[in-house]
Amino acid sequence: MSSNDRTHQNAADTEKNRPTTTHPNPVSDLTDFQKRILAVLADNSRYGLAIKRELEDYYGKEVHHGRLYPNLNDLATKGLVDKSELDKRTNEYALTERGRRAIQADVRWLTERVEHDTPKPDEEADG
Repeated sequence: MSSNDRTHQNAADTEKNRPTTTHPNPVSDLTDFQKRILAVLADNSRYGLAIKRELEDYYGKEVHHGRLYPNLNDLATKGLVDKSELDKRTNEYALTERGRRAIQADVRWLTERVEHDTPKPDEEADG
């Protein structure tokens, strides 16, 4: 067995031995900043500086490269974002199907809580 074959076999064994418990929402272990990145990518793929600008609009302050790119790489490693090279200096980031399902599940979870706790307009008038 070659060294490459052993590497693939070890990775397969590690995957089999992983605990089978899963979070109901795949983004439950992500930071809010990472969730915002997924939301930015929900409608269209973007290059890093375009993501940075949109996050700066959201936060109302500068988003440093040292914060953005490690988080993008982490999301790519988790399979939530696809990273591809546009040219030698620019990467493009796109939400994967897994990333889309994850952010949709998070939005559903939030919406259920907000709608549950928020009085309907006609209930507010009665109070």
